[in-house]
Amino acid sequence: MTSYWMTDFSPRLFATDAEVVRLGEGLLACRLAKEDWTHEAHLAACLYLLAERPDLDVDAEIAGLISRFNESVGGVNDDAGGYHDTITRIYVAGVRLFLRCNPPGGLAERVNALLVSPTGHRDWPLGFYSRERLFSVPARLGFVHPDRAPFPEAC
Repeated sequence: MTSYWMTDFSPRLFATDAEVVRLGEGLLACRLAKEDWTHEAHLAACLYLLAERPDLDVDAEIAGLISRFNESVGGVNDDAGGYHDTITRIYVAGVRLFLRCNPPGGLAERVNALLVSPTGHRDWPLGFYSRERLFSVPARLGFVHPDRAPFPEAC
């Protein structure tokens, strides 16, 4: 597969597990500032929810959690902005695979390893989707299957 990942990706890393917990719990309670909801925060919250909150069904609840948060900071979830179902679901699957394939550790350690891995890159989904398909209205409003390459299911 051709690489679609940026070479100058430089994520903001986390110094403590508490930072990761704050993002995950802040998403759940809609207690984050809009500017805190970065790409890195999305992935940190996702890893936290999958690894530390077995009481949540992330697959069933993630759309509502993110949509509710977006609205709490004045955002709109529609066919032009806000929650994007396909991108969210591909990252949830990617984070779940990352957790299955990597050794355990502290939250910040695992999030940082995720962020510097190919899965953590902002354009990682473009390895599986054409830009046209990924950024289409149907992909925003519901999950669409990849058109470029199949998603890996094993380490």
